[in-house]
Amino acid sequence: MRMRKKKHADERIEACSDILLKLDENGELADEFLSQDKIHMEIGCGKGTFICETAKANPDISYIAVEKISNVMVSALERAKSENIENIRFIITDAAKICEKLKEHSVERLYLNFSDPWPKKGYAKRRLTHRGFLQMYKRILKPGGAIFFKTDNRPLFDFSLEEFAAEGFKLEAVTNDLHSSEYAKDNIMTEYETNFSSMGIPINRVEAYLE
Repeated sequence: MRMRKKKHADERIEACSDILLKLDENGELADEFLSQDKIHMEIGCGKGTFICETAKANPDISYIAVEKISNVMVSALERAKSENIENIRFIITDAAKICEKLKEHSVERLYLNFSDPWPKKGYAKRRLTHRGFLQMYKRILKPGGAIFFKTDNRPLFDFSLEEFAAEGFKLEAVTNDLHSSEYAKDNIMTEYETNFSSMGIPINRVEAYLE
């Protein structure tokens, strides 16, 4: 079912334009925000709960929130704007395009939270943890950088562990039940995660580091 378009979405996005990253006349990302030393990025930020709470907890880190569906991005933008969270910038695009535009080795950490599992085998290359995407992430990640991945989907998680290993990532903090693990203490939940947890669905989590 298609998401219902939010009222005045374009105008609401424009009202938050000061925290949006945009392409310049040459089709490049040119924003002083991107020159920060510590940049963390979430691909698929949804309504922004995770990125906003994470940014507030870590004011010394700069965050980029990526979402390809503008209708979804509205809530995240308005939340960051209303709460005056100064260390986030948003961009409406997909994962492949943002990875093409960012400078090499400019991102310290990448968050993938509850990405679309694309369960059919023929769609494996669309999964954000497929090795094709991982190769793109490796270009923008700093040496020693990491991907933090969470999902409720066990088959996607198992697939992802294999893909990470195949691309030379070192796997740490692996758990199939995050909320009952030692890693729960500092965990910030997404909207999906809150819903899944309330239904008793275990959450899978891994940290994948570039060596």
